[in-house]
Amino acid sequence: MPDLLLELFSEEIPARMQAKAADDLRRMVTDKLVAEGLVYEGAKAFATPRRLALTVHGIPARQPDLKTERRGPKMGAPDAAVQGFLKATGLNSLDEAKIQRDPKGDFYIALIEKPGRDAIDVLAEILPVIIRTFPWPKSMRWGARSGKPGSLSWVRPLHAITATFGPETEEPDVVKFSVDGIETGQTTYGHRFMAPAAISVRRFEDYEAKLKAAKVILDPQARKDIIFADAKELTFAQGFELVEDQVLLDEVSGLVEWPVVMMGSFEPEYLAIPEEVIRATIRNNQKCFVVRDSKTGKLTNKFVLTANIEAADGGKTIVSGNERVIRPRLSDAKFFYETDLKTKLEDRLPKFEQIVFHEKLGTQAARIKRIERLAAEIAPLVGADVAKATRAARLAKADLLTEVVGEFPEVQGLMGKYYALAQGEDASVAAACEEHYKPQGPADRVPTDPVSVAVALADKIDTLVGFWAIDEKPTGSKDPYALRRAALGVIRVIAENNLRLSLMKVAASALAGLSVKSADAERLPSDLLAFFADRLKVQLREQGARHDLVDAVFALGGQDDLLMIVRRVEALGKFLESDDGKNLLAGIKRASNILSIEEKKDKRAFDGAPDAALYGLDEEKALAKAIGEVQAEASAAVAREDFAAAMSAMAKLRPPVDAFFDKVRVNDDDPKVRENRLKLLNEIRSATRAVADFSKIQD
Repeated sequence: MPDLLLELFSEEIPARMQAKAADDLRRMVTDKLVAEGLVYEGAKAFATPRRLALTVHGIPARQPDLKTERRGPKMGAPDAAVQGFLKATGLNSLDEAKIQRDPKGDFYIALIEKPGRDAIDVLAEILPVIIRTFPWPKSMRWGARSGKPGSLSWVRPLHAITATFGPETEEPDVVKFSVDGIETGQTTYGHRFMAPAAISVRRFEDYEAKLKAAKVILDPQARKDIIFADAKELTFAQGFELVEDQVLLDEVSGLVEWPVVMMGSFEPEYLAIPEEVIRATIRNNQKCFVVRDSKTGKLTNKFVLTANIEAADGGKTIVSGNERVIRPRLSDAKFFYETDLKTKLEDRLPKFEQIVFHEKLGTQAARIKRIERLAAEIAPLVGADVAKATRAARLAKADLLTEVVGEFPEVQGLMGKYYALAQGEDASVAAACEEHYKPQGPADRVPTDPVSVAVALADKIDTLVGFWAIDEKPTGSKDPYALRRAALGVIRVIAENNLRLSLMKVAASALAGLSVKSADAERLPSDLLAFFADRLKVQLREQGARHDLVDAVFALGGQDDLLMIVRRVEALGKFLESDDGKNLLAGIKRASNILSIEEKKDKRAFDGAPDAALYGLDEEKALAKAIGEVQAEASAAVAREDFAAAMSAMAKLRPPVDAFFDKVRVNDDDPKVRENRLKLLNEIRSATRAVADFSKIQD
């Protein structure tokens, strides 16, 4: 079966756009092929700085023929309807139509046959449309050969289109079309400097091999592997260790077609700057990796760069050029750092009076005061010193006004720690300046120092309550204030530090500190708690736990101690993995289903205690006795927060529940006996609610 090779050769595509562009090209072409009845075997897309490429193999040579039936008017219909039918179907007369009998009458049916087209003709039709409608985040127009502005909008000027189609055993054909005066062909170009001559290609294997010979590595992953391996080897050979950076590696691989790794250096005096600032300077400005001494673990005055050329002088000029650029950047960073040290963090705070945090939530200064107050309230609950937590909350945001953070926002918090230590602040206060932002994602660590914990919770809960109060909640995929991340952060801080905390009380306290008042202040804490429940389900799902168990626990109401909820969910999950748990769940579900049906039928609830005098069977008596014992035992276990013991108590219900459903007919002919047995089923439901609402658990 034939294969397609498509290459779009252009000026340099920004590295950040390449991966998505390759994926978009693959998706758009294959979706169109399938829509046209051309089901392919496989497809893969590639990107380099100067080209997008796609190979699709196993495409049928032709579309399948299509046969469709089109229903027309009834026999005896007006002539206008008949003529419209004939015109729409291409029939010459009604003699060419079939007649279909129907209870509503006899109808004309046209059999329409649409022969399939050659796949190469379909490609020639769909590919130019895809190129013209390609979804670049940013694009441009440029002058055509005639001097007039071109009609094509592309990320950078497009120079050539290679498009071939054919089976492996034959010479492929060119898929002929043109876009904005660019005719398709079999010609591409190698490396801009080392092999700029035109290259004639046939199919993908030939194309990839010839590009490699012309100093172009087509596969982005292959370029990453080369850069990483060569950088590791180069640093190791000199007794150093590469500081790995996957995001930077992804970007650098999109800047070169033929990666050549080299090492440069800078003056040791710049090592007096915090390591993170050195790394940010070299990374952001020159896209270079920093290097660590393998013995001490500290940064050295070396860096690793990736060139796009095998230079005649072995790269000396390239290395020297990078060193020339990095030197003044580090000099600026050193100046910023030393300038920042001259002003105490506290002396920067008055400037926050002029900085608006949010138009409805006031200034940054007002927010800092709220966090201070809330951190002081949370501190005793998490074992933190109140004075230290208050001090940390006061200084935590101050580094936002420093020169270094202004230049490198990614080191916010971290610089606060350095500056706090430099001005003699307590180590816990300094640590909180950095750690109160954490965790910032699922892979980020959680603060463990009590002072950091208090400030981190105060910061996140103030944010959540504030935006809830002004009705700026996340909607759908939109979450401009990262409130989902803040809630997950609160959950992780509480759960991983084993903290006992009433979220409702803390949220109510945070709400009381707001100058703006929520229109629905009474419901806000509970509404926010429901949001935490949703986030907790996401968290548990990511950990492989059953999120429906969260609903089963939250359904009991009054549950705002996240640590206890997590422990209860864990115990419930283990119980339901056992045979006793599975069978008891089935019994409880059966009881609930029967009750629901009968309550709906009788339009009443079967609550209230059953009458023991109406028990006629031993199984009824045994179940009633077991319910009383289990309910007391499970409730006591829950009260002392021994959820494993509560589950063990629940397990004792399994035999009498099984025996009851095996021997007892609930809907007895005697109405009183029936009612009593339904009340007994309700007792099962009530007893198990000491642990969870089993009706919320999925089978």
